[in-house]
Amino acid sequence: MITQEQVDWLVDLARECDTADPIDWGQLKVTEEQAYQMMASNLLEQMAAMDEDQRLHISLATTTKLLVENFVLNLKLKGAEDVLKNI
Repeated sequence: MITQEQVDWLVDLARECDTADPIDWGQLKVTEEQAYQMMASNLLEQMAAMDEDQRLHISLATTTKLLVENFVLNLKLKGAEDVLKNI
């Protein structure tokens, strides 16, 4: 069973990563708190359902997929030339 304390810990940790590229929450119909709570809770439930030896591999694969999705989204939002200049 996932506790609220575990969810809050993960939310706090994830929010520390948000300082470099903050999200404009004003245009969304979900609050920052709701989004972080939902995603952290979901992730903890998924990890709890896996065998311990699979967690690292799944976490690395998922992180890589999310980084690629974020990179592509930034290319679309900022224009490929602007992003590629910073690489």
